[in-house]
Amino acid sequence: MSLQTQIHSLVIRVADEFKTVYSKIGNLSSLSTTDKSTLVAAINELKAAIAAVAVIDDLAPGSTTTTFSASKIVTLLDDLRAQILGGADAAYDTLLELQQALQNDQTGIAALTAAIDKRVRFDAAQTLTAPEQLQARTNIGAVASADIGDTSTDFVAIFEAQLIA
Repeated sequence: MSLQTQIHSLVIRVADEFKTVYSKIGNLSSLSTTDKSTLVAAINELKAAIAAVAVIDDLAPGSTTTTFSASKIVTLLDDLRAQILGGADAAYDTLLELQQALQNDQTGIAALTAAIDKRVRFDAAQTLTAPEQLQARTNIGAVASADIGDTSTDFVAIFEAQLIA
C-alpha cells in the first residue's frame, strides 16, 4: 500500500472520529447562551450567571434571591427542635417515645380519665350522686333546688288568698 493511500485512510478515519465527537457535543449555535463563539465562552457566561444568583446570606430572612448557609439552616432546625421539645427529657424527646410511654402506663391514663370524668361539666349533662352534687354546690357556693322549693309557685295568688282569709 502506498504512503498516499495510508495517509488518505488516516484522514478518512480521523474525519469519522471528528464527526462522532461533533455529533455528541452538538453545534455551538444550539447553545442557549448569548456567547456562542466557543464552548469555553459559553461555560464562562453560565458561571457568571450562577455566581450572580446563588448568594448565601445568613442575615436576609425571607429573601427570594438568597439562601441561608447549610450551617445556619441546621442551627435553625436545632432551635426549632428545642422549642418543640421544651426541654423534654431524652426519654420523651420523640413522638414514638411519647406513644410508647402512654401505651405502657395505661393505669396513669385511666386515673387521669377517671379524674376528668369526676369534674362538674358545663358543656354536657351529667348524672351525679347526691354526695357529688353536695360537694359541687359547696365548691361554687350554690344551694340545692330542693332547698329553694318550687320556683313556679305563684306567690301573688297565695298573698291574695291570705288577704281574704
